[in-house]
Amino acid sequence: MSVSSVSSLAADQSVCAPLSVLGRDVTVPLVTGGEVTYAALDYAASAPALQRVWDDVAAYAPYYGSVHRGAGYLSQLSTDLFENARRTVAAFLDCREDDQLVFTRSTTDSLNLLAAALPADCQVFVFETEHHASLLPWRDARVTYLDAPRTPAAAVATLERALADRDPHGPALVCVTGASNVTGEIWPVRELAAAAHAHGARIVLDAAQLAPHHPVSVQDLDVDWVAFSGHKLYAPFGSGVLAGRADWLREADPYLAGGGASRKVTRRTDGGVDVEWHETAARHEAGSPNVIGAYAIASACKALTEAGFDTLVARERHLIDTVRAGLAEVPEVRVLSLFGDDAPRVGVLSFVVDGWNSSHFAAALSAEYGIGVRDGLFCAHPLVRTLLGSAPHTQGECGAPEAAPGEKSLNAIRVSFGAGTPDEHVERFVGAVRELVRDGARWNYRTEDGRCVPAT
Repeated sequence: MSVSSVSSLAADQSVCAPLSVLGRDVTVPLVTGGEVTYAALDYAASAPALQRVWDDVAAYAPYYGSVHRGAGYLSQLSTDLFENARRTVAAFLDCREDDQLVFTRSTTDSLNLLAAALPADCQVFVFETEHHASLLPWRDARVTYLDAPRTPAAAVATLERALADRDPHGPALVCVTGASNVTGEIWPVRELAAAAHAHGARIVLDAAQLAPHHPVSVQDLDVDWVAFSGHKLYAPFGSGVLAGRADWLREADPYLAGGGASRKVTRRTDGGVDVEWHETAARHEAGSPNVIGAYAIASACKALTEAGFDTLVARERHLIDTVRAGLAEVPEVRVLSLFGDDAPRVGVLSFVVDGWNSSHFAAALSAEYGIGVRDGLFCAHPLVRTLLGSAPHTQGECGAPEAAPGEKSLNAIRVSFGAGTPDEHVERFVGAVRELVRDGARWNYRTEDGRCVPAT
């Protein structure tokens, strides 16, 4: 049985708008009585699996085997599938011919891998606006944190000034997001890459929020590496990607030491061990890899490519316009933004509501309307504090702080959506926001373990 035969076992999914995702018909109970179809509007945290991805994985699952070292048929089939997945994802990202693509666990894992591969005395430049996945991994490097810019041009100018002041002879890396996980705003990646390269630095793109919504071309953007997660790309099977230039990865010690990363291990006469490591992506893929996760990402890449990003982007813009227009009609709502209303963005918006604790508002959306959003600081604490106008040292948590319903809290509400979101979900969300602000919650809520929950 060939790899193509395995793929053909899955039912052919016609491309539609919205794309078919798991959970689209799930119903949830309301505290006010009855049930409603769940409106999943938390795509920025984890997007639901595409039905195409689920079907492909289900078709392959009976043929699952360990990769690379097995002589058996299923092992060889799985190896073929795994390496074909690597090529599929590399094509999706428009990688250069000599780039390496490493399968990881997530964006966080990918950027920690790259951090571990930095040359000695490398200086890293990162904006305070980054998700913690790209803000925090650089602990063993010299890090320059850049203030939040208020325009794309200011972002480029800020980076250029910082790079001009660095030691031009040492290695340097710029880390930047493609689209903010808080505001959804798209960053000027191509211009930032040009600035980095003009000053002898390299650049890594955190594409966790960009890749599910827009095409990402390593060559067109001229980035050195790109990282993203499967669970945000409609493939929630515990896999991620780091793709880009091979030299730093090849010269670094393996991210994990173990089988698969080693090409040859021998005992020395003094009783020690000598190891010859692989120079390919296998160098950083020790242990049995997540074959299903890698295959799921490749399946999602194929599905999005076949659907056509022009169509997906146009539809998402319609959803964004619907949400923004609806929120603009509620004076008590303030949408958070760095670059302003005209900035291009993906389907991610965060906001606060005057007179409401954000956790209370999100809890009411869930309990009374069956709408799933997120509240908190979204693992981007410095950015949210900047947008909320709080002091940089003000305390806060990723989840809801200890604040009772109605009390002010240092957090916001985030609504996010994508290729699987039907119009009805965003329309219900806009209507629910309007009703809650106008009429208040219909249920009583209390704080439990830092979360606002319906009182029983």
